[in-house]
Amino acid sequence: MSKRLVAIPSEQPGGLEAPVGQHFGHCDLYTVVEVEDGKVLSVGTLPNVPHQQGGCMAPVNFLAEQGVKALIAGGMGMRPLMGFQQVGIEVYFGGGAPTVGHAVSAFLVDGLQRFSTEFTCGGGQAG
Repeated sequence: MSKRLVAIPSEQPGGLEAPVGQHFGHCDLYTVVEVEDGKVLSVGTLPNVPHQQGGCMAPVNFLAEQGVKALIAGGMGMRPLMGFQQVGIEVYFGGGAPTVGHAVSAFLVDGLQRFSTEFTCGGGQAG
């Protein structure tokens, strides 16, 4: 596995011990983990960007610009899921993980399902 940057919607203060944010568009911030060959190389955080500018695509484009290649999320709408696919970010379902560290550990051993339309949230909550 080559070096990849993985983003996980997180509650404050972020990091491996932080709870996973249950909805990507409404998280406090993103914990960003650089991984390679089944190991964590570094851990940092990125702010969540407001939806006002560009709707739910604003955070999608922001993460793509930061070099994120994978996202682990508990929930999101159909529009951002399609947006992530358009910008080349793979999305995995991590809704059962209690912490970011658990989600990353499962990701490293290919223990997470690809996020599909069955996991998306419906209704008026874009992003």
